[in-house]
Amino acid sequence: MPVIHLVRHGQASFGAQNYDVLSELGRRQAEVVGAELGRRGLRDPLVVCGTLERQRDTAELLMKAADLDGRPRTDSRWNEYDSLELLRRYGMEPDESSGDIRGFQLVLDVALEAWINDAEHDGWESFRSGSNTALKELVAELGSGRDAVVVTSGGVLAALCGALLSVPASGTVALHRVVVNAAITTITAGRSGTSLLAFNDHAHFAGSRRELLTYR
Repeated sequence: MPVIHLVRHGQASFGAQNYDVLSELGRRQAEVVGAELGRRGLRDPLVVCGTLERQRDTAELLMKAADLDGRPRTDSRWNEYDSLELLRRYGMEPDESSGDIRGFQLVLDVALEAWINDAEHDGWESFRSGSNTALKELVAELGSGRDAVVVTSGGVLAALCGALLSVPASGTVALHRVVVNAAITTITAGRSGTSLLAFNDHAHFAGSRRELLTYR
């Protein structure tokens, strides 16, 4: 059966003028997760990523570290939602410049849960449906003897895993909150459907690499 490894991008540049650029730490995270995937001996892996800069750069660094040829294929359905726009939609004024990551996450949690519960046509269901369709199409393309690596973002991971686990809005927000940069979430697809095998695996950041562990 095909195995899909969903990788969150490396740490972006929180508080900087352009968030969508990997930090130096984020680049190192991408290299380490690439080495880990290379160690796992994936079967002729197809590498896909979103179109965001942090996703593309993570995918390219990952492929180099895993000794995989070619370039990643891009698909915008793996992109993250716009967190700043989401905060504004629900009347919260975002302030990344303060560098208060914890404070930013707290208000984002509130906005995200409101969005998940919102019935607007361009809301959460549309976002979740896009990533779910991208996953289904990828599984169909892989067939039974090939694996895939998808570099995406925390919101997409929470949407997919929340649906697979049938968790309520609060549970999806909780999943989103704990996704580690460059962690690996593994999904399998067989006759019984798509199953979540492992969520947020970041053992490659344990021990001497513990300083590489970040959530934002």
